Amino acid sequence: MDRAGWDDYRRRLPREYALELVELKPEARDRGRPVPRLLAAEAERSAPRARALSSRSTSTGSRGRRATSPTTSAHGATPRDVAFVIGSADGLDPSLKDSAAAVVALSALTLPHGLVRVLLAEQLYRAVTVLAAIPTT
Repeated sequence: MDRAGWDDYRRRLPREYALELVELKPEARDRGRPVPRLLAAEAERSAPRARALSSRSTSTGSRGRRATSPTTSAHGATPRDVAFVIGSADGLDPSLKDSAAAVVALSALTLPHGLVRVLLAEQLYRAVTVLAAIPTT
């Protein structure tokens, strides 16, 4: 999925709420390795990057706490670094979820990565506009 939606919301945010997208290549699914080993390898590469970006990492997962626009804006009252970790096609390794400050469920549906990025960017934009009483466009 192209990055147009992500870029649109990233540009709308004030500078103090800058968004950065860091993509890590998923493990190859063609080597016959079991899914838990693939997820563990992805976690090994992802965890240091998430910690470097933020002291607060948040992972996404269908069994996480349901995210709402009001709770998102309540948590965004002060700009701070937060890393949202989106799993690969097979999800996230349990170690990433266990080490996250929070696990949020964006939807009970399975969503493609490109759509999750846009959804997160839009909700962060919405939270900032709610806090600043800026009308959304």
